[in-house]
Order: sequence, then structure tokens, then C-alpha cells
Amino acid sequence: MEISNLDKNQNKLSMNEQFALDVLMGLCSSPKTISPKYFYDDKGSELFQKITQHKDYYLTRTEFEILSNNKNELANLIEDDEIDVIELGAGDGHKSQIILNSLLEADKVVNYYPIDISEEAMKQLDRTISSHKYLKIHGIVSEYMAGLRFLRNKSKNKQLVLFLGSNIGNFDKVHCQVFLRELWNNLDNNDLALIGFDLKKDVNVLTNAYNDAAGYTRDFNLNLLDRINKVLGADFDPSKFQHFGVYNPRLGAMESYLISKEEQEVYIKEIGRAFHFKSYEALHLEYSFKYIESDIRNLCDQTGFVIEKNFTDENSYFVDSLWRVDKN
Repeated sequence: MEISNLDKNQNKLSMNEQFALDVLMGLCSSPKTISPKYFYDDKGSELFQKITQHKDYYLTRTEFEILSNNKNELANLIEDDEIDVIELGAGDGHKSQIILNSLLEADKVVNYYPIDISEEAMKQLDRTISSHKYLKIHGIVSEYMAGLRFLRNKSKNKQLVLFLGSNIGNFDKVHCQVFLRELWNNLDNNDLALIGFDLKKDVNVLTNAYNDAAGYTRDFNLNLLDRINKVLGADFDPSKFQHFGVYNPRLGAMESYLISKEEQEVYIKEIGRAFHFKSYEALHLEYSFKYIESDIRNLCDQTGFVIEKNFTDENSYFVDSLWRVDKN
């Protein structure tokens, strides 16, 4: 895999400096919060893989089923002989491989461009994706939109952007529109985007998925405190925090928190100050917004896209929605 690191030689904060700044800003906010993008160190990534394989977590296997059952129809909807497949977030490559294989089996030349801020994630992906004489892989290490701008200047092929999983659900409704409008701005007329949306469903199904019986989600969230301890020299005691995942019907979102079991002070060396937690104070970690199909249609209309096809599963748990850019 060829890799272009767009962040090199730029006057940016180091990853640890940015981590410290984000933790400082989050712990000074009310309510306290930490960005979910910091979940994924090596241990966090390992725990997330265990979450996705657990019977309570329906999302990964459901989307895998959708892509497997509809791969040929998806490939047939793309008429071009050569296409650029751009994935936002490197992922583990298993779902992407289904799409890539279907395009290659339809005798298309495929240029695959995963975009991720982690070069290590890119290298791991390279070990997963199978080689093919008509498949070229070029990793882009950058923020999503910077990578899209780079590719727009590099290639004039039809583009298919993949934003799989329920990643779109991590944005609230306002930031979701902003993100999708930015995506629209960085694509050309008739380019495509395949976006995963987790649908609203029985609250017990949702709650179990984010509170799996094996405790992997609990360990995944608590690992964030261990990461802050290791990287930023903090003295969080994870045993003094409790994982809490709950569905908020007013927001239409799952919310993940760590709850302080007692009043406590936590010192973070790299920030140079302590932070006070009240007894039972909540530290917010993540939203995961859920949708109904009319929400998806409205979002599409508001951001300049047209729905080509919605692919769903037999339980109507999840939708992979194929959108086309409309700039006419």
C-alpha cells in the first residue's frame, strides 16, 4: 500500500499535545466530557473487536449481512468502468472487502483510498485487504475533508465514499448536517456515498447492545481512563467509575457515560492541574443517534444529495443508504 501522510511537515500540535488539550477542554466543560475519538488505542481497538463479535451487539453483523446480500446490486448501480472507493476511517477492512470484491467481480478497475488520522491503522488495514490486479490501494493519513480535497485534485474518476458502521450517529443533528454538507462540497456531481444509519428499535435491543453481558463495552469505556493515565500521567482510578449506557428517547440517541462513584480529585501531570469530580457526577463519552427512514430522507434533501437506494436487513435494524451528489 502506498501511503500519503498529509499531516507531515505541518505546524501542528503533536498527537499527545492535542490529546492533552482536548482532555483539558472536555474536563473544564459542563457537563464534563471526553471525545470518543480517543477510545481507540491498541487495547481499545482490541476491546471494540470483542464488542462487535458479541451476540448483544447487532450492528456489525447486521451491516455485514446487508452488504453481503446486496453487493451485486450495489455494483450494478455503478456504471463507470473505473471508480475511486474512498473510505472515511480505515476500519478493519472486512466490510470494505465485500464492496471491493463486488466491484472487481463486475470487471471494474478500483482505486481504494482509506482515509484515517492513524498511520498505524492504515498499516493494519493493508494486512487485511486482499490484493487483486485491478485493485490499487493508496492510504491517506489526514482528517477526512483534507483527504477528500487531496483526492479531488488527484483524480477525476467517479467517487464512491464509504462511511459505514454507525459512525454518522456520533454527530448530533446540527453537526451531522455540517459534516454532510462538507462532504457534498468536496465531491463532484453524481459522485456517490454509502452511509450506514442505525435505526430506532426496541429500547431493550439498543440498551443490551451498549451494555453487553460480557462487560466488553464497560471495559472499553474504562480503558479511556487507563489511556489518559499512561499518555498524560493522570491518576484516574477506574474502579471508582461505573459505566452507564442509556437510551435517551427525547434525543433519539444512546448515550455513554462514566459515573464517579464518589467525590474525588484526579491529577493530570501533562496538563498540570487537578480536576474535581462530585459523587455520582457523570463524565459524558459518546452519543449514538438513531434514525427512522424519514429522518434519512430529510437529511439527504437538506444536504444536497439524492437517495439512490436504501439497503436494509430483514429486521429493519439498520440501513446502508446509497446517496448521489446533486449539483444541478
